[in-house]
Amino acid sequence: MDAYCVGWRAILFSWLHVMACALLRYALATGNWGVRDSDQPPKTGVSQVLNRLTFASTLSHLRRINTPIGREGKQPRPRQLHNTQWGLVCPCETPEGQAVGLVKNLSLMCCVSVGSDVQPVLKLLDELGVFNFEEIQSTQIPYLTKVFVNGNWVALVEDAAGTAEDLRKHRRLAMLDTEGSVVRKIRQQELHVWCDAGRLLRPLFIVNTETQELQIKADDVSEKEG
Repeated sequence: MDAYCVGWRAILFSWLHVMACALLRYALATGNWGVRDSDQPPKTGVSQVLNRLTFASTLSHLRRINTPIGREGKQPRPRQLHNTQWGLVCPCETPEGQAVGLVKNLSLMCCVSVGSDVQPVLKLLDELGVFNFEEIQSTQIPYLTKVFVNGNWVALVEDAAGTAEDLRKHRRLAMLDTEGSVVRKIRQQELHVWCDAGRLLRPLFIVNTETQELQIKADDVSEKEG
């Protein structure tokens, strides 16, 4: 009896494997994802054939952003770029016709973060002298700056500007992951440190606050190239 059950299980699992592979091949070949016999219409365009016409067209296809709303709508807001997308999304490259503004492309030097460990950030914050929740009273919280790591409230700090500057210095010296982001919200009294995956990043030039000059020089670029 046990051998009979084991045999039927093997046949069932092999049949499920064949069906799953067939459905996956069909979805990848046609781009239609969903159950074929269902009342719900399948999602179209989920998988596409990569454009290999030129190298530039291949990069453009890989960096494409598709807004999941209908093309027949005439609302201008979804088709416009937001101010927070400056330097991250290209303002020029978009198709003509109904898809204008709904299909966008990442800018040339924009990249997507892959994520890093939060433990080095937490260790550095502890070395910088942040306050844990056990060390302060509730009446002191309105006068301190909240510190968030990946959206989680982890500590409080008195000198938010100095702590943010120390975090940026450690990142520029590669003592922290270079994909980390440090954001200080002065009005909200919050200091955010992000090291998760899926964030859009762009390079920036570092300017000396005292002399208002770029810290990187032409000699530095030539040394790197050499």
